[in-house]
Amino acid sequence: MITQSGLRIITMIILSIMGLNFAQAHSAKAKKGMVVSASSLASKVGLSILKKGGNAIDAAVATGFALAVTYPGAGNIGGGGFLIAQLKNGQSIAIDFREKAPKQSTKGMFLDARGNVMNDKIREGALASGVPGSVAGLLDALSAYGTMSVKEVLAPAIALAEEGFILDASMIKQFNKDMSLFKKFPSTMKVMTNNGIPYKVGDRWKQPDLARTLKLIAEKGKDGFYKGSIPSMVAKAMAKHGGIITEEDFAEYKAVKRQVVKGSYRGYDVISMCPPSSGGIALLQMLNILSTYTFKKDEWHSPRHAHAMLSAMKFAFADRTVHLGDPDFTQIPYRMLLSQKYADRLAARIPQNTAIPSSSISAGDPKAFAKESDETTHYSVLDSSGNAVSVTTTINSWFGSGFIAEGTGFFLNNEMDDFAAKPNTPNQFGVMGGEANAIQPGKRMLSSMTPTIVLREGKPRLILGAPGGSTIITTVLQILTNCLDFGMPISQAVKAPRFHHQWMPDNIDYEEGAFTNQTMKTLQNMGYAFGKKRVIGIAECIAVNPWEGLILGASDTRHHSNGTAEGW
Repeated sequence: MITQSGLRIITMIILSIMGLNFAQAHSAKAKKGMVVSASSLASKVGLSILKKGGNAIDAAVATGFALAVTYPGAGNIGGGGFLIAQLKNGQSIAIDFREKAPKQSTKGMFLDARGNVMNDKIREGALASGVPGSVAGLLDALSAYGTMSVKEVLAPAIALAEEGFILDASMIKQFNKDMSLFKKFPSTMKVMTNNGIPYKVGDRWKQPDLARTLKLIAEKGKDGFYKGSIPSMVAKAMAKHGGIITEEDFAEYKAVKRQVVKGSYRGYDVISMCPPSSGGIALLQMLNILSTYTFKKDEWHSPRHAHAMLSAMKFAFADRTVHLGDPDFTQIPYRMLLSQKYADRLAARIPQNTAIPSSSISAGDPKAFAKESDETTHYSVLDSSGNAVSVTTTINSWFGSGFIAEGTGFFLNNEMDDFAAKPNTPNQFGVMGGEANAIQPGKRMLSSMTPTIVLREGKPRLILGAPGGSTIITTVLQILTNCLDFGMPISQAVKAPRFHHQWMPDNIDYEEGAFTNQTMKTLQNMGYAFGKKRVIGIAECIAVNPWEGLILGASDTRHHSNGTAEGW
């Protein structure tokens, strides 16, 4: 009988023979707990909380606030996200802290006189921002499921903001890349430069305004952010710069406890986030389609394997466009989308040796099943008791809207671009949106965030998630199937080159080394078109090896992050 470790060795030999190039990942092994994030400093903060006796929720909240300080391009308190967790008592939880459209929003607010989307206004500046939810969501999780006080979990983030930290090459690269955006807003330049002079590698970066904001939250909890001076400063800046968020918008914001969506794959249970995240439903739909196939270990990224994956991606994204949105505003056909019978019908439509043109794929009809039973960051946490937390949070683009309200110290998101400003017109990630995701006051915009936990007999085996706009969903899919179909250890599953299809446009984006030359030729002959060669996703994942009693962490180093897996 081949052991689990033996299977992994065989898989690695096969992939080596195939000549495929793998990226890098920072990995770690531990016995008691693990924190994996896109910032080494934030990962260390989370680990310090675990070592002090905090649980996975405590560590996740501390990591989230630390990311707002040390990873400002995506970590945030001015954005939103989703948290799922599997607790040691068997309870699955989901917290939706997605941003909301301000009360003064209108359906056509980003259309010009000709009915075209004004991309500059929806992506940059004050008008592009939704009402932030990160603070509410993280503190609600802490209050309900944590063991430590708000002051305790915020103390490390406050210290990092107040005392500063040394900027490395990856941070300076981020700053320089977006300097033209910062220059549009004097209040942003005040935070992101040293009196107008760009920071350089080795400089210590202090954020006194952000430290003051975090202290207010530590002292007053959610009221420190959603009432008083912070919303007052934001509303004042909004009025000055053409935005529409008011103090009332802040005061009325609430995070929402929801139900995880559940599925199964290869004998494992899979839980993920429900709408307004599209990620969980799309992931489970694709897994249901793929479950109709069996793959040999040497078929990884072969024409047959890629064809099955790409077809599943197309079907899921077509349904995403039409059926998914904020469940408080839109009736979502959960029964159909999560049905194995529906997936079987879709799988039966996949021809053996021919690509299905996206133009021939339309969303499913829920009536047939009525009676049947950008930029973003992710972090994963596991504690010694087996509590698992998967959190994805975002301000949409790198540095969000680019706008920092004077005196607050944090970037506001540009999440209004995640609405369908003009239904059936792609956003900055090329993703189509339908009427279900049209702008309405108080509505949460659809998301691709896919925080996911894979269980065996109720125990966490994989904690997965990634940033990357629409590629989040396909990144999580590929890491999950790399592990469960091909026996890859988590570090290899994260490092493996990826590809992506989102129905429209009808082409494959891919990473260097994703396919052999022969596989690319075969796929082209089948009718597939290849799009951009690019980096796809930045995953932050944990795996549990119960046979050896090990916790394994892997932080993706594809992009400009200095993420690490930190365990003990």
